[in-house]
Parts: sequence; C-alpha cells; structure tokens
Amino acid sequence: MGLLTRRPDLTQAAFRAHWREVHGPLAADLPGLLAYHQNPVVDAAQRGIDHARGAWTFDGISQLWFADVAAMRAAIASGRYDAVAADSSGFVADTKVVAAEQHVVVPLPADPGPCIKRMSILTRPPGMAAEDFSREWREVHGPLVRRFPHLLGYTQNHVVVRESAPGIAATHAALPVDGVVEMWFRDLDGLGAAFASEAGVAAMAHAQRFIAEITTFLVEPHVVR
Repeated sequence: MGLLTRRPDLTQAAFRAHWREVHGPLAADLPGLLAYHQNPVVDAAQRGIDHARGAWTFDGISQLWFADVAAMRAAIASGRYDAVAADSSGFVADTKVVAAEQHVVVPLPADPGPCIKRMSILTRPPGMAAEDFSREWREVHGPLVRRFPHLLGYTQNHVVVRESAPGIAATHAALPVDGVVEMWFRDLDGLGAAFASEAGVAAMAHAQRFIAEITTFLVEPHVVR
C-alpha cells in the first residue's frame, strides 16, 4: 500500500485526475502485479467512533497486490518502475509504503451494489509487541466486528514491512502503522448504526485494549487492474 500526500500546489481534483489517468496506467504495467486499486480520500472525519486519532493526513491510499514481498521488491527494482517513480513527483509530495498480510474477515460480495468504503490506520500502544497486537486483532477483535449489523465487508491488513519511500526501509518509530482496516457499508447511516450497536460498542471497548490510535478515512475506490 502507498500512503500518498498530494503536492500542495494541486487541488484534490487535479491530484485524483493525474493519479487515475496518468499514473494508474504506468503502475498497472509493473511486473508481477496481480491487482491494483486506487483509494482517493474524500472524507477524514472520525465517524462512528470515539477513539484517539493519529496525525495522518493522506490524500490517497493505493493497493497493489503481489505474490509476496520479494515480488514487490523485484517490481520496484525493475526498469518499468522507473517511469512510475519519475511520474510520482508530478502529483505526489510524499509516499509512505507498507506491505501487509491480508486477512478477509467478512468477504465483500462480488456485486455489493452502491456502498461506501472506509479505511483506517491503526497504531498499537507503546510497549505492545507486534505479535500481541496481531493476536488481539485477528482472534478477538475480528469476531466482534463480524457481528456488526449493516456490515458488507471487513478486511484486516497486518503490516509486516514499512518504508519511508518506495524501497527505503523505515522503523516502527518512524512509521507507526500496524494495521490498515477496510470496511464497507451501504451508506453513512449504516456505518453509524453499526458502531452504535451492541456489537459495535463491544468492539470499540476491546479496541481500547490493543489500539492506541485509529485514523479513519472515507475513500472512493477505483479498480485499475
């Protein structure tokens, strides 16, 4: 995943247009790429939850699927990545990169109809081991969220690699992202009702035990490949 911040001289509309029309086709040509989605941010309100929010202010989150981390790194080392890197400066001021192991808790239907997507950045508390965070998220929190009413889909992305820029390793202190959540609802009313439900209250009470910050974004996904 690329956590993108647009150039300050570009409007959100110009950023999105360049990302979709120019950058998207270049990145879609990377060797070993299995799928590629763009998620431009359209809303950064902390909707439905009362939890500490991080300072992240992204304009878009890209998702690129590879067979494994080695395939991802091979793509970045390839000649075809040169055009992608050269184009990035035309619309992006900063790109953080995380590689994650994806765990689908509630599969999104193949044809879900009109819906909204929320992505959230999770940071574990200081002193908590990554293994403990992952266990709490997958084994306890996932089953709680599965009970949400109005939930169309829910995916956990457990971060295993952090880069301050493509190909440049970052420490957890420099890039404290431990998980990226994907959730789909029919609409904002459904999102609010889900978190206000008994299951939602239980899940957020549990979140206090293993998540220091939750930073939420509504996105409008675009499937490039």
